Amino acid sequence: MKAEEKLKEYKAKRNFKKTTEPPAEVVPSSAKPMFVIQKHDASHLHYDLRLEIDGVLKSWAVPKGPSLDPQAKHLAVPTEDHPMAYGGFEGTIPEGEYGAGTVMVWDTGTYRNIKADKPEPETMSEAYDKGRIEVFLEGKKLKGLFALIKTARGWLFFKMNDEFVKTGDILEEAPKSALTGRTLEQIAAAKD
Repeated sequence: MKAEEKLKEYKAKRNFKKTTEPPAEVVPSSAKPMFVIQKHDASHLHYDLRLEIDGVLKSWAVPKGPSLDPQAKHLAVPTEDHPMAYGGFEGTIPEGEYGAGTVMVWDTGTYRNIKADKPEPETMSEAYDKGRIEVFLEGKKLKGLFALIKTARGWLFFKMNDEFVKTGDILEEAPKSALTGRTLEQIAAAKD
């Protein structure tokens, strides 16, 4: 399926005359694929994990957010694909619009597909279709091996064992935007 097709749901859910979210434009894939985790204060505070796969940002809502503890396996609910430009979006989605609330770029960077180097290599699309994604994140806050695994109860997002495992709560330790250093409150108070 082409990127334009993948972005139809994103486009259908938004009124771009009211929201400042990026339009559903397709851009070429990056040489080093990007990831972003956005802190989203909508009806419930959650984190949106987005991985660049085939020219779009495949997306999951992660209610509890990321952790650096491999024991913490957090639910990740698939959402619609987002355009690449969404990776840099910070602002407030107006009341009455889909996803209304404040959005922060909590972390961003690039990633490597770990399964590309296995004896039977898989592309990110193949890994997604099989329900087992393994990546090495190179973000401003998150580094190391992470997995997204589809189970009978849904997707799980968690840290894999490596030298970047850490105890403590990364969400509390590093609450501000990786792009602007602002808090959610500061982003909400700013005029877009």
